Amino acid sequence: MRAKLRRTVASVTAAAMLAGCVSTQASRIGVDDGRDACRAQVVALDSTGDFFGEDILRGAAIGAGTGAIAGGLLAAATGRRGSDILAGAAIGAVAGGIIGGTAGYIQARQRQAQDQAGLMMAVGGDLRAENAQLDRTQLAFNQLVDCRVLQAQRIRNDVRGGRLSRDQGLSLLSYQRDLMRRDVALARSINEKIGTRGAEFDTAIETIAPGTKQAVTGARVSQPQPVSARVSAPIRIRPEGNSPQIGQLNPQEQVTVRPAEGNFALVETSSGVRGYVPASAVGVRGLGSPTAAVGGGRGQDGEFRQLAATNIARRDNFAESVQNADRLAQGQGFELAG
Repeated sequence: MRAKLRRTVASVTAAAMLAGCVSTQASRIGVDDGRDACRAQVVALDSTGDFFGEDILRGAAIGAGTGAIAGGLLAAATGRRGSDILAGAAIGAVAGGIIGGTAGYIQARQRQAQDQAGLMMAVGGDLRAENAQLDRTQLAFNQLVDCRVLQAQRIRNDVRGGRLSRDQGLSLLSYQRDLMRRDVALARSINEKIGTRGAEFDTAIETIAPGTKQAVTGARVSQPQPVSARVSAPIRIRPEGNSPQIGQLNPQEQVTVRPAEGNFALVETSSGVRGYVPASAVGVRGLGSPTAAVGGGRGQDGEFRQLAATNIARRDNFAESVQNADRLAQGQGFELAG
């Protein structure tokens, strides 16, 4: 009976792990038909998602394995047999997977660590690796969005210059919009995986450095405020001076605004254009570094809090960039008059 239970636990755990591994590249990004000038950037973004897809099961697998054992043993201990024990194992696996998704990771690290310093070092190392991968994913998505925006600009320029007819331009922009929507769907699926892993890290961060997430989130979250633009400024897709322009802010134009990182502000115009301008153009202050919210503490604790703060900020930044790209695809980013 115990051997049968062990086999069931293995089967349930394997099924849980395989459940997240059924998609193919073709289903995520389509088949290359040779028409997409941004295909290399699409493939690059998709490949960065493999990291989060593979490792996202770590906490759930820990929880599912222990949960299945507990569920099965509980059924056996209460005198049940056969299918009841199998059902108990399956229920335990599901419940364990839910718990493991947020607590399994830190519990595993706690079992491995010799002391608090060792725990902080281990989770800190994981945060560094996560941050590096988040940077790669953000860069890949930025390059893909830039490519789409620039393609749309070229099409509009070709129509204005008479190299394309209006109907040809509209057709090509529609094609680019469809591709952008698929890009956003891909980025959103990666962001969901990042978010699930992020929940594991948030639990670990709160366990080791309580209050860190609240401090970072509190400093970054603010309600959009209506303001009048002070000066003219290009509206850009990202809070970077060299990112593609997606609109133009005019003096005295009424916009809603909230601070963004790097001395930029996120604005939304009355026509629905949403992007970034220098914070001084709308009379606000940028957020500055995300580590400022947790202070400049010294030693291992201070270093850990800074790693945690940058991890939280990177996750938030990627989620916001996906939202902005979605707005661009749904709004004026691929209109002929944009």
